[in-house]
Amino acid sequence: MLGLLFRLLPFWVREPLFIVVGAVFGVRLVHLALRDDEGVLAGIGGVFLVFTAVRVRTVVRALRARRNPGPAASADGAGTAAPVQAQAHTQARIHAPAAQRPTPPAPEKEPNAWAQAVAAVAVFAALGAAVWLGPRLQPSENDSTPRAASCPSGEGEELPGAYAKNPEAVTGDELCKALNTPDLAQLLGTPAETATVASGTSNTAPLTDGRVAQPEAEVQFDTYTVNVSATYNKLSIAQYVNLMKYGQETDVRRVVVLGRPAVLASDHTMRIEIDLGSGGSGGPVEQGPLARTLSVAFDATDRGGYFDVTVWSTTGALPDDSALLDIAEKILPTIPGRSV
Repeated sequence: MLGLLFRLLPFWVREPLFIVVGAVFGVRLVHLALRDDEGVLAGIGGVFLVFTAVRVRTVVRALRARRNPGPAASADGAGTAAPVQAQAHTQARIHAPAAQRPTPPAPEKEPNAWAQAVAAVAVFAALGAAVWLGPRLQPSENDSTPRAASCPSGEGEELPGAYAKNPEAVTGDELCKALNTPDLAQLLGTPAETATVASGTSNTAPLTDGRVAQPEAEVQFDTYTVNVSATYNKLSIAQYVNLMKYGQETDVRRVVVLGRPAVLASDHTMRIEIDLGSGGSGGPVEQGPLARTLSVAFDATDRGGYFDVTVWSTTGALPDDSALLDIAEKILPTIPGRSV
């Protein structure tokens, strides 16, 4: 099929294409043969180069023929018959009335051979570039590079009544969008990792009978998991620190974040196993890995309510406290207020 298409092309288009194709394939095959010491490739490359040389010779001869056209050859016997024919034509012109000489047709303008050759090479180069660069510019379907997880849309989610009573409360979807920033892995000290899970829920605080809004969002990486929640109650950071004296929190440290009172504390997470098999029973609640939490007041006056930024890992390793401070300073200003 390809050979038929080449034969249908004009001479000054077809031959330059043959030369370019033969030269490229020939040189490439000879190069591979010399590099890999393959005699078969060298022979095939030589065939392409010989084919290219023959085509070059054909084009050179055609160009010479176009530049130096030879005189038209006379037919046999034309010399002896010329005087008689000339005399007869002279007598005919004497006795015959003058006739209007017909206008010779205008010679057809032949296409420029060099322009055709250059255009053919340019078209071939463009096609070759498209074939070469096409797979590189288009995303591959077999690309194994993991894509970062995105937050759910949250459209159509019915919010609990606590959110209607507190118009400033954000939703879990809004917290997820604020937390799932492209800089989060960099802030955690693992810039090469990509978020595998991102989620957000609009919950209420436990033991409040659904009256206190407590949305949360979570983003998981291979090394760390980050959770951000907002609790819309009247508990201040100062009161929260006093309650920690009666809890199991360790390594408590008071800090200031964005001009607001804040506190850092460590505590163990809970591990719950749920059996989804036929039995429907789960294992006991166990102590999970250690987590580090930064609690930041909603405002500088510490009138009540706070954000929690918690980080943990399955191995028990934790990033430096500076990572939690950087995360809070990065995402808390982007958390919007919700209107009724």
